[in-house]
Amino acid sequence: MLAVLWDDVKCFFDLDLVGSLPDARVPNASVEDWQAVLDLVAEKGWKCQYSEGEGVLPVPRAEAVLSRAADAECPELRVWPTADVLAIFRFHAGDEVDFDVDLRELQGQDRRLGKPVLMDPEGEYGHPVLGFDVEADRVVLLADPQAR
Repeated sequence: MLAVLWDDVKCFFDLDLVGSLPDARVPNASVEDWQAVLDLVAEKGWKCQYSEGEGVLPVPRAEAVLSRAADAECPELRVWPTADVLAIFRFHAGDEVDFDVDLRELQGQDRRLGKPVLMDPEGEYGHPVLGFDVEADRVVLLADPQAR
């Protein structure tokens, strides 16, 4: 199997657009998967900041975050696995782990959930172009770059 080459997929991402962070997601997730993400952050000792609206709060359990009122503001968790890499997790729903990453910062990967990860260009939710295939243990191309 061939690796996905950056030159073949860069057409999906506008790295010059300020604030353009591809949307990554783990579909078919559970509250337990969300908790695994929170546990990973704690276990690794990564710098993080949990917020609800303008308020910065201690990181709660996943069950507490995902059981908030439907009209409540969407909480987010900013995680810095290293000083130069930021992932922003948004708790939109319990059945999908949703986060943004800056491709200019991404240098490696760590697998915890054992589930596929899909990446959509900013603002094109539901149209994944790249994904992590668990069985193949690699990133795969999910869209035709020639169609861009």
